[in-house]
Order: sequence, then structure tokens, then C-alpha cells
Amino acid sequence: MARTSFAHLLVTQLRDLGVERIYGVVGDSLNPVVDAVRTTEGIEWVHVRNEEAGAFAAGAEARLTGKLAVCAGSCGPGNTHMIQGLYDAHRDNAPVLAIASHIPSEKIGTGFFQETHPERLFQECSHFCEMVNSGPHGATMLHIAIQTAIAKSGVSVLVLPGDVADQEVDAPLTRDLATELGAVQPAAGPVGRLAELIDEADTVMLFAGAGVRGAREEVLALAERVKAPIGHAFGGKEWMQYDNPFDVGMSGLLGYGACYDAMHEADLVILLGTDFPYSEFLPRENGKRAPRIVQIDADASRLGRRVGLDLAVHGDVALTLQAVLPLLTSTKGHRYLHRQLKAHHKALSGVVAAYTKNVERMTPIHPEFVAATLDELADDDAVFTVDTGMCNVWGARYITPNGKRRVFGSWHHGTMANALPQAIGASKAFPGRQVISMSGDGGLGMLMGELLTVKLHELDTKILVFNNSSLGMVKLEMLVEGLPDHGTDHEAVDYAAIAEGVGIGAVRITDPKKLKKQLAAALATPGPVLIDVVTDPDALSMPPKITAQQIRGFATASTKIVLGGGVGRMVDMAASNLRNMPR
Repeated sequence: MARTSFAHLLVTQLRDLGVERIYGVVGDSLNPVVDAVRTTEGIEWVHVRNEEAGAFAAGAEARLTGKLAVCAGSCGPGNTHMIQGLYDAHRDNAPVLAIASHIPSEKIGTGFFQETHPERLFQECSHFCEMVNSGPHGATMLHIAIQTAIAKSGVSVLVLPGDVADQEVDAPLTRDLATELGAVQPAAGPVGRLAELIDEADTVMLFAGAGVRGAREEVLALAERVKAPIGHAFGGKEWMQYDNPFDVGMSGLLGYGACYDAMHEADLVILLGTDFPYSEFLPRENGKRAPRIVQIDADASRLGRRVGLDLAVHGDVALTLQAVLPLLTSTKGHRYLHRQLKAHHKALSGVVAAYTKNVERMTPIHPEFVAATLDELADDDAVFTVDTGMCNVWGARYITPNGKRRVFGSWHHGTMANALPQAIGASKAFPGRQVISMSGDGGLGMLMGELLTVKLHELDTKILVFNNSSLGMVKLEMLVEGLPDHGTDHEAVDYAAIAEGVGIGAVRITDPKKLKKQLAAALATPGPVLIDVVTDPDALSMPPKITAQQIRGFATASTKIVLGGGVGRMVDMAASNLRNMPR
């Protein structure tokens, strides 16, 4: 049998599995793996400027493709840099394999140069984290790491001392992997009880999370059957908001519309594939009987951990709804649904004027105007990566899903600086697709070195910077808490000039009258382009009743629309839904 290094075996096995690239920074104990990539056809090394960005990029690729993506970090600092992006990938259920190289095995435990203990370091942000003790041992560990990342939709970490990577092993050694996973079929008992609860309730409300992906038709069918309004968390927006005649908006700090009221006024609330963490927004006793609550999720560990349940159903959302629909016998009237659609339209139309009137003449440019214009000009299948902070607001309110677009950010880990490296991963995975990073100037500044990565690989990435010279969300938190905002405002920076300095095309937009023309031209320009839009740091309006606890802890159960602001084209859909509602 042929002999090869374990590093080469690792790289060829990944290549044969369909992995096309590894994101990382070369050096030290990682060199055997990098050299194996160099000599292996069909897989490339994507050099980033910070291992954190490599992990973000791998996470984005995995989320978009649904397949395993890989990043790597050298021993010591390379590993500790990588951990931020791995937390993000793991919490967003992205199947990622991280190769964490280690110091020479004989030096482990001696306090050697750059020594850390990566098998401890990554425990909390992975489903699997083990060290390879020898080359032959490594083949088994590699299989388990890959299969675990795929099976559990999260991160696996393979800790690899450099000397072990160089050891010779027998090759090839192939093991079949289960890459096409089955769906969880619900048990008959809970499905029957769910049908009973739906039949008993006069009014039903559906609240959708990311777990409704692949179940859109079933959710709409249930809503039609029981005349239920549909609200969503940010994770469910992509899959449920568009062309939805039952839409009542989103809940949470960025929420809008009638979702909150619809949830609290229903007899029965069904949580569909959501691990919505802000329990303060979920129904509870409030001077009257609280709604009954059902949760359906393919991950049984999530059932009931946010709010007490009247029924927990372990199952794939689509399969569960397919099973329950034939069992329903009661009929529901339109009155509750019509009332919620009417309230939703009123809520949206009541805030639109303040964000659309005379905006072409207002400087600095309103960020809402920028986001709405971007939504209009972007491709129908564009990928938007969204920075944490105020960019989350613009992504939630203005980017219109249509079933082909993708919109995501650091929804669960909530880290700054995610958008640009996630856009790198998206651009690498889909070189012919429009990828737009919606970056805050704070986020861009934190990992600005990744502009060099974009240029090095000539990625067709558009980097839209909301440049308000402020950490807008932090400033908002301080002001609401009654604290003077300190350390949030900074000197103005010309990011377009910086981009041009590294060889990236750029435009700086300061005149709202020219925004649409300049933005359209930038989006149509081949190759990487940075679009530096100088925006108003004080554009966000806050309702008068918001409290420090509400903004800081995302605990705004008493506020229907938490951040007052425009909602783009959603008001048109709300009006259409209301007109089409039978009387």
C-alpha cells in the first residue's frame, strides 16, 4: 500500500469530499498542511489576513452551500484568532471543520513557545474537538470530526501537532460519510395532540424561525386552513416574509408590524423551527389568560428552553405539518386574521413617511434611504452579509427577501466585523453571484485588513460602508440608559481612499441626489468595489417609552414596535394583503 504524509491524506480526503478550499494564514506548525494543498489538484489555499476572518468565511460558505467548509490556524495565536469566527459558525449551525495546528507533540505541557491547549480552548464552540496523537490515529479522528460537523450542523476541531502532520501513513484510507441527512419524523402521539389543540383554539398564530426552511408551503397551508397570521424571527424572514398573505412582521428588538400583538392575542401560538432567545417577547401572563404555546423543532434540546410549553413536538417542521393537516376538523373565521393584518398595515404605514419624505435633500444621507435604494438596485439572487449593530436594523427593515436572495449576519453570536469576511466566503463559493457586504464603519475598521484579502483574490465583492463615524448601536444603548455617550464617536475616515490605496475600486457618496446613480454604477462594476456612503449618525428614531432594560437586554415585551423606523417595501405587501382579505 502506498505511503503518504498524514497532512497529504487529510487534504486529499477533504478534496474528495468536495471541499474546494481552506481559509487560513500560513506558518509554523501548519506548514505541512499548506504544502499538501500546494501539491494537491482541486483544492486551494485562501490566504486571509486574520484567522478570525478565515473562520467567518468558512462559516458563510457552509451556510450558503449546506456543505462542509474548512479553515485552519497555526499554533498559539493562530488558534486564538480563529476562535471568534468559530463561535459564530457553531452558533449558526454551519458545518465547519477547523484544523488547529499545535506545537511539536513532545513539547506539549512544557510551556513551549506559543503553547496553548486547543483541545480545551475550542470545547465550547464545537461539537467535536480532539487531538491527533499519531498519523494512523489521525485518519479515524478526521472521519469522526467531519461526520460530526455534518451530522450536528456545527463546528468540529481537529488539533494537529506539526510533527504528526508530517508522519507517514498508509493511503488511501476511505470511509463512507453520511452527507445527505434524513429529516426527523414526529411521533404520532404529539401530532394527534397538536391537532386537538388547534381544533380547540378559536384563534391561532404561527411564529417562524430559520427551521421553516424547506417548509414554506406547509406553513402557508396551515395558515390558510386555520386563518392564522404568520410572524417571524430574523432567522425566518428569508423563508416566510415574501409573497405571504398572512404576514404580520417580525418580533424582537428589530421587530415591526403586528407580530407582537398577534402573538399575545391568540388562543394558541405555534413556534415553528425557532430558538428565539428573547423570551420577554414571547407570550406570558399579563393580566389575562396567556395563550397556549406549542413548539415544533427537529432539535429536541431546544424544546421549552425559552418559554414553558403546553406541547413539545420533536420533528421536522414540514413533516410535522404534513402529518397534522389531515387531522384538523374545526373551521376558523377570518375576523382575528383580518384584525391583525389591518393592525400590521397601520403600524407600517404610520412610520414610513418620516423616512421617505424629502430624503433626497437630507445630508448627511439617511441610512434608511441607502438601504432602501440598495434593496431596489441589488440582483434578485444577491447575497447580503450584514454587520452587527445598526446594519442589522437596515438589513431587517429594508432588504426584501424573494426566495432567491440570502441575507445573514452574526445573528446568534452578535460579533462586530463579520460582514466583510463572510462576504469573502460567499464570493469564493459563488463567484458568479452578486455579493454585498453591508458593513458598518466600526465593523470594517476592526478587520480592515481583509480588504487586502479581497484584492489578493480579486473577488467580485461589493463592500457598502455605512460611514457615520460612530458606533451607532453602542451610542444608542448609552443614551437610552441615561449615560453620556463616550468613546462612540470618532474622527471621520475616508474609506474609499483606503480602498483605492490597496487597489480596490471605490466611490465616496455624500450627496443624496446622486446616491442612486452612483450606487447603481458601483454595483455594476466588475470586480471588488468599496462604496463609502457618509450617513447620518442620528437618523434612528426611538419611541418615547423605551427603557434601558429594553435596549440593553432585548427585553421589550411591552413595546410593539421597538425601534421606530421605515420598513421599505413591506408596507406595500401589507396593503395588498389587507385588500385581498375576504370580509
